[in-house]
Amino acid sequence: MTRVAGIDCGTNSIRLLVADCDPATGELVELDRRMTIVRLGQGVDRTGRLAPEALERTFAACREYAAVIKELGAERVRFVATSASRDAENRDEFVQGVLDILGVEPEVISGDQEAEFSFTGATRELVAHDHLERPFLVVDIGGGSTEFVVGEDHVRAARSVDVGCVRMTERHLVVDGVVTDPPDPEQIAAMRADIETALDLAAETVPLAEARTLVGLAGSVTTVAGIVLGLPEYLSSEIHHSRISYEQVREVSERMLTATHAERAAIPVMHPGRVDVIGAGVLVLLAIMERTGATEVIVSEHDILDGIAWSIA
Repeated sequence: MTRVAGIDCGTNSIRLLVADCDPATGELVELDRRMTIVRLGQGVDRTGRLAPEALERTFAACREYAAVIKELGAERVRFVATSASRDAENRDEFVQGVLDILGVEPEVISGDQEAEFSFTGATRELVAHDHLERPFLVVDIGGGSTEFVVGEDHVRAARSVDVGCVRMTERHLVVDGVVTDPPDPEQIAAMRADIETALDLAAETVPLAEARTLVGLAGSVTTVAGIVLGLPEYLSSEIHHSRISYEQVREVSERMLTATHAERAAIPVMHPGRVDVIGAGVLVLLAIMERTGATEVIVSEHDILDGIAWSIA
């Protein structure tokens, strides 16, 4: 077993996984998995730069993670940065800050690399389930982008498109610096049109219609699962590999896009950092299910973090 630490820094959150991995058996023993909402992508779509307060929130989380990695004695560390830091003019400031704190340079990976990590993390366990039809379509709905990957045991095609819960919220639901509460039908229609255009782009590379099993990753999808399951709090063990129907996703979408901030915040499984962006996130998921004809989505708690861990094990 090799003890590794993988860090995934996205547009909305930064996450850490410390695990013991055995590539020979495919066994991954999780020692610590945690997530912090840092909203690194705050305003990037509008300004093209990482905001100073967003950088400081991210660096504070890095300092916390550095202490955990040291305590658990991980032999190898890999830090992967995604959409927000790909887009930012001042990404060098971000890179230097991470290097100073963690001693490793963040790898600003491409959307295709991000998708491959997500696919590996999500399907490593599922390939043993013979009853699941292939190919898999893995969708990772992040803050700034969504990754689409089709494959059986390995990736066949992948594409990253610039729709995510934070980007769609900032682009369509923010008026004069404030999130509309709740959004009006015109705002929702404009957001939906943007998502459909992105799906057209994804379909140019990824054969969406060929997918037989839809696997959904990341906070928007897991939060929808927690809402559908009526959990009293966020319980990863209940959410992982749960199956959520199209009708349930549609009902949650309607509920989130008509609820007030206070009503969304009162949902037990809702992380405070997702209250204002969950409506956009579930709308992306709904549009994907309608485009592919998926009757259900298998929700995975294992995603790009697990893929990063396997890449260095």
